[in-house]
Amino acid sequence: MASRPGILTEWPWTWLGSFKYVVLAPFVAHSTYKYLTDSPNERDPNILLIFPFLLIRMLHNQLWISLSRYRTAKGDNRIVDKGIEFEQVDRERNWDDQIILNGLLFYWGYYKLPITHHMPIWRTDGIILTALIHTGPVEFLYYWLHRALHHHILYSRYHSHHHSSIVTEPITSVIHPFAEHIAYFVLFAIPLLTTVFTGTASVVSFSLYILYIDVMNNMGHCNFELIPSWLFSIFPPLKYLMYTPSYHSLHHTQFRTNYALFMPMYDYIYNTMDMSSDTLYQKSLQREGDSPDVVHLTHLISPESIYHLRIGFASLASNPQSSKWYLWLMWPVTVWSMMITWIYGHTFIVERNVFKNLKLQTWAIPKYRVQYFMQWQREAIDKLIEEAILEAEDKGVKVLSLGLLNQEELNKKSDELFIRKNPELKVKVVDGSSLAVAVVLNSIPKGTTQVVLRGNLSKVACSIALALCQQGTQVAVLGEDEYKRLKARLNPEAATNLVLTKTYSAKTWLVGDGLSADDQMKAPKGTFFIPFSQFPPKKVRKDCLYFNTPAMIVPKHLENLDSCENWLPRRVMSAWRVAGILHGVEGWNVNECGNAMFDIGKIWEASLRHGFRPFTVSAATEPN
Repeated sequence: MASRPGILTEWPWTWLGSFKYVVLAPFVAHSTYKYLTDSPNERDPNILLIFPFLLIRMLHNQLWISLSRYRTAKGDNRIVDKGIEFEQVDRERNWDDQIILNGLLFYWGYYKLPITHHMPIWRTDGIILTALIHTGPVEFLYYWLHRALHHHILYSRYHSHHHSSIVTEPITSVIHPFAEHIAYFVLFAIPLLTTVFTGTASVVSFSLYILYIDVMNNMGHCNFELIPSWLFSIFPPLKYLMYTPSYHSLHHTQFRTNYALFMPMYDYIYNTMDMSSDTLYQKSLQREGDSPDVVHLTHLISPESIYHLRIGFASLASNPQSSKWYLWLMWPVTVWSMMITWIYGHTFIVERNVFKNLKLQTWAIPKYRVQYFMQWQREAIDKLIEEAILEAEDKGVKVLSLGLLNQEELNKKSDELFIRKNPELKVKVVDGSSLAVAVVLNSIPKGTTQVVLRGNLSKVACSIALALCQQGTQVAVLGEDEYKRLKARLNPEAATNLVLTKTYSAKTWLVGDGLSADDQMKAPKGTFFIPFSQFPPKKVRKDCLYFNTPAMIVPKHLENLDSCENWLPRRVMSAWRVAGILHGVEGWNVNECGNAMFDIGKIWEASLRHGFRPFTVSAATEPN
């Protein structure tokens, strides 16, 4: 929102929320009906092209978003070092409003201007005329309109909304108040209407011009430089006819320079070109990606989780992962993405963060949760984890933390064996079990004297049970095998606090993978379900309180955080991921994987000292 919003700031369909697309429904329905009911001689197939063209534009913009986020996470050719936060993501989530507006105006123009009916596919003269009018009147008028929008009256009421984003993303290009978009549409309509009234319009001239605007808008607002210098060497005048991302980035950091739309020639003519434009361009082209200090290795969860990644849909990534009905409509794209991950078969960068003086990255293995339970996939997964460790070693990474099922028992044994075979490795592998244990122990309500341990006995579960028994808290297990495994690890004094029982009187349950719905139904009313697993249990009780999986609220000085980690809320990270950061910032030169366990008290104290706070209770008690 602008600092002092003016009239026509809000979009007319804002109140519709996610149902805003219904404003196009009458036009789509009517155009389809008209085409089907018209006689064969009167049918105009062009009317059926408008809606698919809008969908293509949305897909095109999304591809730019994903590319930009991936490249800025890698760091190559990055322009501005500052990060993006949730506030910017929320402000820019309505980037598709301008496509809806364009669609409405296209339909309106078609019905109001019969001359647009039966437009030919191609006309060379119309394409040339469109290019000439854009280069002349459109670029000239935009330049002066843009300068006017930077006058304090218009800037505070309208254009400041766009400039709230210092670090730009492709979608930043279309984040303007409604009134500003009307002005831009009138401007860009000049070439289109000129070709219509001169009889030179064509489907290609319309489509190419709009796609040209989309490409240049998206490209110019990327936070990485992608225009190679050899283009300007081959054709030097091109520097006056095409801007670069670094050129326009200076407009967002300096504000009073580089006003041009896509062609900088008017900045040269009116002496508003930033003198550092060429220097920043060359510097950005030569910049190499930063080598991270800490890497968190995660993996995909479900086929739809690809959309929840930071390089997926920004609006989904910025909120806790949940099932969305409309993602079923995208199954063709989902299947295609699954094929890409299957063929690509290499770890990819998802996110880049900064914590104090540490550079952090999140890498994802292109495997889904279900594949971790397939025997024939384990060798491939282990190989990917080993390759990630070796890649981290080559990049000079200090700590690699294992997330989700990457640190489950089968893979832990493999990692431990791999590390023993490669004792010269400098990168330290951390599974984060110690901090997960610490978070669970400190989530148990004060005064609790007995807990029920339920679920698969993981490394974290065993460590929790041992710690509780040693401090005098009674741990009840319901299976004889679990009882024997735990008792074998306890000294005689602590073993007296481990009990085998068939009753369910305790109201504090520590639960992990393998907890069934039947198990939950046996718990007393008001039970606290505290997970120690990576994945949360399915909530089936409305009269019980479900805690979150071990996680911590991150301090404000952890920067460039604009996406949620799986199902966790904003600015909350899993304990396993936080553990890697702590090992990096503290400089602990030890591995924590396999049977190795770091000091629980030490890592808990360090987490609090560095500003992390436990995040435990989940307010949602509705069943999934």
